[in-house]
Amino acid sequence: MEFNRLIPELSISDYGKSLDFYVNLLGFDVEYARKEEKFAMVSLQGAQLMLEERNYHWETGALKYPYGRGINFQIEVDEVALLEERLVRRGYPLFREIRENWYAVKNMICGSREFLVQDPDGYLLRFAEDMGTRIPENKV
Repeated sequence: MEFNRLIPELSISDYGKSLDFYVNLLGFDVEYARKEEKFAMVSLQGAQLMLEERNYHWETGALKYPYGRGINFQIEVDEVALLEERLVRRGYPLFREIRENWYAVKNMICGSREFLVQDPDGYLLRFAEDMGTRIPENKV
């Protein structure tokens, strides 16, 4: 397994509950785990996250729900509709349903079909599907 250059490590409150969410609900794979430390590295279609139950080693201040305020993690997947459907079938609440968004990037506009969901600790996950690019209308 090759490691990405940036792999967020999320402090979590309940190792079992988070593994159930990421692995059983979202379909992440456990790449490796250290159960005695309540740590796992998980991946989904090339995206990688590390999950570790709070051990107070990394906390720089008070950690209250929702964790990760002010950040969302964009995770690119092949088909967001399938993933959203899994969550809806299980009755898991979405933060925002699927939308199409277009973002200006250099001299192009990039399309993304995306939805947002919070994990059990309130981390905001934005699952996105690439819709390609187009030239801005004022550049044609």
